[in-house]
Amino acid sequence: MLIDSHAHIDLPEFNKDRDQVLARARQQGVRAVINVGLDAESSRKSLEMAKKYDDVFVAVGFHPHEAARMKEGDLESLAELTGDWRVVAIGEIGLDFYRDLSPRPRQLEVFKKQLDLASELSLPVVVHCRQAHKEVFDILNDWVKATPADKDSKRGVIHCFSGDIGVARRYIELGFYISLAGSVTYPSAGELVEVARELPLDRLLLETDCPFLAPQAHRGKRNEPAYVALTAEKVAEVRQAPVGVVAETAARNTIELFRLPIS
Repeated sequence: MLIDSHAHIDLPEFNKDRDQVLARARQQGVRAVINVGLDAESSRKSLEMAKKYDDVFVAVGFHPHEAARMKEGDLESLAELTGDWRVVAIGEIGLDFYRDLSPRPRQLEVFKKQLDLASELSLPVVVHCRQAHKEVFDILNDWVKATPADKDSKRGVIHCFSGDIGVARRYIELGFYISLAGSVTYPSAGELVEVARELPLDRLLLETDCPFLAPQAHRGKRNEPAYVALTAEKVAEVRQAPVGVVAETAARNTIELFRLPIS
């Protein structure tokens, strides 16, 4: 069993063949796809799309690139969407200090507001972090301290992880999972390969982040949920473990984190 824990199949890149894309994923053993919103409109469209497919679930939120566009009432709109059982998380939220498409102070403000929303709704978070690990960690650390939970509480996932194993362990101590994408298959993925090897298997998620970050075998082309199988194969290779064990464990972790209705 496989689960693509982070995808964007609501985007126009999939408008012509979305049914076929999901069919190919099922053929590869993908039992579910978490489609992740980028802003209020994307989140709404994602939920409308998910109502057409029994194996698609949704996270709703404002990506840091879109933080500057969040307006009054948007948080309330996101909260309304969570009334549907298909919405399983708040995301993707976080900080991106690589592209800086939204001013950093606004990114920080919107990130914190959405963390508060997740607490109010008792939902996990899907966190985007690019060249901002110190800031993201400090904010999450403060958030965890301010929202007491059980010792083994699962707070969310650091998606498309881009740090080293030391950074990963710090997030895990806060109660987060670490998700690996197709970038772990790239020839330049030295630190990510170490993360894939050393990460506790019970804290691993797998994703595509499609249509972005296609695995090496399809690099430069559109990514899609079926290709999560290639990431599972790479992680299994570097861990010297059966691919079925890696795929099944990551899938079960995803089910637990997002409370998916999958047995």
